[in-house]
Amino acid sequence: MARLAQTAGLTDVQSEILATVRQFVDKEVIPRAQELEHSDTYPAEIVEGMKEMGLFGLTIPEEYGGLGESLLTYALVVEEIARGWMSVSGVINTHFIVAHMIKQHGTPEQKQHFLPRMATGEVRGSFSMSEPDLGSDVAAIKTRARKTDDGYVIDGSKMWLTNGGSSNLIALLVKTDEGAEKAHQNLTTFLIEKPEGFGEVAPGLTIPGKIDKMGYKGVDTTEAVFDGYKVGADKVLGEAPGKGFAYMMDGVEVGRVNVAARACGIAIRAFELAVEYAQQRKTFGKAIAEHQAIAFKLAEMATKVEAAHLMMVNAARLKDSGARNDVEAGMAKLIASEYCAEVTQDSFRIHGGYGYSKEYEIERLMREAPFLLIGEGTSEIQKTIISRGLLREYKSRS
Repeated sequence: MARLAQTAGLTDVQSEILATVRQFVDKEVIPRAQELEHSDTYPAEIVEGMKEMGLFGLTIPEEYGGLGESLLTYALVVEEIARGWMSVSGVINTHFIVAHMIKQHGTPEQKQHFLPRMATGEVRGSFSMSEPDLGSDVAAIKTRARKTDDGYVIDGSKMWLTNGGSSNLIALLVKTDEGAEKAHQNLTTFLIEKPEGFGEVAPGLTIPGKIDKMGYKGVDTTEAVFDGYKVGADKVLGEAPGKGFAYMMDGVEVGRVNVAARACGIAIRAFELAVEYAQQRKTFGKAIAEHQAIAFKLAEMATKVEAAHLMMVNAARLKDSGARNDVEAGMAKLIASEYCAEVTQDSFRIHGGYGYSKEYEIERLMREAPFLLIGEGTSEIQKTIISRGLLREYKSRS
């Protein structure tokens, strides 16, 4: 058993789930990741394996066919999967966020309609806030849903949909006319069912081809173009127009814990590769791990892995308790993503020239780690969230 990134106080069920996932990652993910990543191939067989293990329904309540596990369990599973290949964790991340939003805010009919099929992986979710002309400024959304006699008509373009082509359900945040003075109170979340694939997948909805990316290969990232797309009023999440921003932010909080977990997974793998290589590679008559310059670097890397893991676990447990965790999730995401980039680069340096070769796994991790610096909000956005929360809690009494 590895010493790093261990979690105290887990139940027997949690430990069994994590052991099963780790075995799956070692046998089914790591041996295939290089080939699939380099060819930008969707990991269909791996996804089927995750379906069989019930991972798509990990946090969905048992009454809907899921395992009813906690956010902590899910985050630790994501950490294990990202250790094997970060893109695979991306397949279930957006799905999990959408399932969480429906579980927390959906009507009884929406829960019954979606959650049992999401638990099996028959329905796989993606979610969309961003647009081509905006990033973190969600209140400036331009995509609009116009109310009609029999529902809504949606027009506009969305950007950066993970699983945009392979999913068949989109949680979509758009602008509606609720008459509210504050912009975020005029935003509504829709549950858009669609066929898988690319092109015009439904009347008025086009999913263009995959966006070519530096890393995060295999999983598809797309745009979504709405042009007169018609949807019923029953597809408004919670049947609550104007509440979409709050629902999405709830989803993003758990998403930030997820990104922190992914960063932990990559950092763990980068450390594993470095500590193994440092004991095999010899210079000046001894393994490079015996040189103080490398030994100290390994010590720093391991400390960063441990610190990030502990902060991620704390944020997950806080959310599970029902307490607000925006500051803690932001802190976990901030430090885990930054430390991930640093640990991965240190591992790359320890590998020397071989780290630049596509034959070595660290080359892939070097292209994956930067995504976590921007996914679910950049480090600067996290600092904004953290500072606002701190000023709220430590408001001056003078």
